Amino acid sequence: MIWEVIEAPHDAPSPMPITVRAQSVPARHYFPEHAHKWSQMVYAITGVLTVNTTEGSFVISPEQAVWLPTGMPHRVGSLLGAEFRSLWIADKAGSELPMSGPNVFRVSSLLQALIIEASEIEREDDDDGYADRITQLILDQLRRAHPISAALPWPRGTALEAMCEALYADPADPRKLEEWGRELSMSGRTLARHFVAETGMSLRSWRRRLRLFRAIEFLGGGLSVTQTALELGYGSTSAFVYAFRQEMGGSPQAYMRGDSISKI
Repeated sequence: MIWEVIEAPHDAPSPMPITVRAQSVPARHYFPEHAHKWSQMVYAITGVLTVNTTEGSFVISPEQAVWLPTGMPHRVGSLLGAEFRSLWIADKAGSELPMSGPNVFRVSSLLQALIIEASEIEREDDDDGYADRITQLILDQLRRAHPISAALPWPRGTALEAMCEALYADPADPRKLEEWGRELSMSGRTLARHFVAETGMSLRSWRRRLRLFRAIEFLGGGLSVTQTALELGYGSTSAFVYAFRQEMGGSPQAYMRGDSISKI
């Protein structure tokens, strides 16, 4: 299927010091590559985003965000659709934060709530300084953020990208390395080598992480643990629960209750 373009904003006013942008990204839509004269935090309250930069490509869940420093070319889209939130942060304020380069970090519950509040009050008068206090709390949260390595890396090559899109759409797909190699007109060994070169991890490890991301998406969308296990292709609910616990440090039930178990 073809991806559709969403026009990136042009001639937008500079943030003073933070601007919150809210937008729905339909399935298979993307903002073409562009850059800003300010720093940016890319985040989605629901759904999953794909973020491509010149230094790497990532898929991030709602528990994660990508930090993009001033001037970093990037492209943002969603394979299945997402509620997109973006923080534009003035260059001076962004330069005072500890992160450099494109980094993925975990979004705390407090930061999530602050972003929602900032979005809701953005057009209101700030006679009592409340908006300024929310802004300072957001900057404080960003100062405490630490890069993580648990994002789902995404290949930039056309053939591998098409394969990853197919696996993302159907994480229960049983095809193995050699079968995918034949599908893409290359040997399994060549496919494995290219995949590691583009993502930094083996296809097997990538698929394990993919299942975790889709599990978070399914559970967050209201599917039961049993339904999620079936959608992901696990032979039993207990096998899924075990795999989820190994990756996340707690059970799917604990995750759905909102317990702070996540390692990502």
